[in-house]
Amino acid sequence: MADLIPLVQAHCIARKGSEHRLGDARLAELLPQVPGWELAEDGHALVRTFRFDNYHGTMAFVNALAWIAHREDHHPDLGVHYDRATVRFSTHDVGGLSENDFICAAKASALVEQ
Repeated sequence: MADLIPLVQAHCIARKGSEHRLGDARLAELLPQVPGWELAEDGHALVRTFRFDNYHGTMAFVNALAWIAHREDHHPDLGVHYDRATVRFSTHDVGGLSENDFICAAKASALVEQ
């Protein structure tokens, strides 16, 4: 199924319950739409490490991502280091991945592609 709008332009919708957890077919459809992102080993999260030249670049990215996460009300787990930030999205309320994770992953990627 083709999505009507690109993930980066979509907005998160509150999702609770396992019926919103994405199945393998939908994961296979969405994953190519977020290049650079991978499924975590347990298959319950999207993960990507973003690399930067210095701490200032890393923190600028993290702060911009925090603003997006607040606006979308969907917050990642972050690992912040001098020259990189590891971002992990999952939807705890569905027990795995939801479309919200892919929406926010696309928005995070757009921050470094601009």
